[in-house]
Amino acid sequence: MQDTQLVMYDEDFRKILAVIQKLVRDANAKGIFVVDRNGQLIGEAGEMRGIDTTSLASLTAGCIAATGGLAKIVGEEEFPIHFHQGQRDNLHITLVAKRIILVVIFDERSSLGLVRLRVKKAGAELAKVFEGIQKRTEQAEAQGAGSPFAEITDEDIDNLFSS
Repeated sequence: MQDTQLVMYDEDFRKILAVIQKLVRDANAKGIFVVDRNGQLIGEAGEMRGIDTTSLASLTAGCIAATGGLAKIVGEEEFPIHFHQGQRDNLHITLVAKRIILVVIFDERSSLGLVRLRVKKAGAELAKVFEGIQKRTEQAEAQGAGSPFAEITDEDIDNLFSS
């Protein structure tokens, strides 16, 4: 079920945004990013102006994939938490619900202990949101609804853009 394409509605996005905005404040972080395992940015919060979020998202997903391979080599299922320490900024990367990647960027104004503590709570909240999205997606598929875009044809798209 993990590979199911999720359909997120505005209400879901608002819940995610509320969780990560709170995490920015509680962890005293510079920026928070929520990324899916395919490298797509889902949401962001904080004051990280000028950062290339597309690259950040895809490289984070690549990092998770690479360390997942390393984990299997040494007999682990996954390494769900990563920490990268820099001269100015640090990255705390957590895999949430085996599907979503939570990236926290912080500096000397915070500490690894505080970030880990706050990420644990926020990760649980995000896992609930994504569990709800997953359940709704599975119910729609079971009812034969499939993707909300399934009934759109190439002709419909051509007509939309030819006007």
